Amino acid sequence: MGFLDAILGRSKPVRPDLDQLFGLPAAAVTLRAGAGFAPTGLGSVCFASVEGGAFARARQEVAELLGETESAEDPYGYTWLVLRHPPDDLPGLVNDLHAANTLLTDAGFGPQLLCSLTVFRDAEARPLALVYLYKRGAFYPFAPLPGAAERRDNALELQVRGLLTDDLRLEKDLTRWFPVWGAPGLDPGPA
Repeated sequence: MGFLDAILGRSKPVRPDLDQLFGLPAAAVTLRAGAGFAPTGLGSVCFASVEGGAFARARQEVAELLGETESAEDPYGYTWLVLRHPPDDLPGLVNDLHAANTLLTDAGFGPQLLCSLTVFRDAEARPLALVYLYKRGAFYPFAPLPGAAERRDNALELQVRGLLTDDLRLEKDLTRWFPVWGAPGLDPGPA
């Protein structure tokens, strides 16, 4: 960062650190003990789709490495690569999320990566995601409200932030806690 950047308030962007994903199993223990949320075994990688042979080959490599995967498109035009594991195999899910992100990055598609998320639910089946923002190198919680169209449980998100400060690198800027409406596994269901 140069002198002019400092004067004008510009900051150097945070480099993605995919190894942060490996903090999720420890965070899951804290989340279960502190708020009653358990992993569902569902995770996903979100990216802006790109047309062309190189991107199709990269997606094929991901599918070959990880086995059976699903793809879904959300209402905003983003593509989600959906990964499923047994709920008690969060480390395996994290390894697959890391591998998918790494393969896409190594193939030159890092700029198209938006986020990765893991889905949790509590005893009342309320959904919660821990979202890793690729371009920020940090996590944030996202909790859609059951029965509410595009409304979120801000109190729960702040509670989860408080619980996980020692387990994960959390995004400090709350304006960057983007809603991920339409993400696989986060259908809040009826109230």
